[in-house]
Amino acid sequence: GKHWTVNEVRALIRVWSEKNIQRQLEGTVRNKRIFEQVAARLQKFGIDRDWKQCRTKYKNLKHEYKSAKSAHDSGGASKSMKFFHELDAILGHSSMEQ
Repeated sequence: GKHWTVNEVRALIRVWSEKNIQRQLEGTVRNKRIFEQVAARLQKFGIDRDWKQCRTKYKNLKHEYKSAKSAHDSGGASKSMKFFHELDAILGHSSMEQ
């Protein structure tokens, strides 16, 4: 798919950071319906992404965050990540899950 712009990622994080979306994501593995909601919300911002793209980006961001976080926690050179602080606000409290 086409590359995500900074604005698109910001919008994705904004939707993802909403409590009801987070709660749904934490409680389920089969999350197609949630990402369909996320994609629909992004459409309102004029961002044309399908649920699969949203889910893939979400997974990639989560993975990138986790590796940045563990590098950071083990005192390694902090692998800087563009949206680390935004994601830390969402995931930092629940970094023990999975």
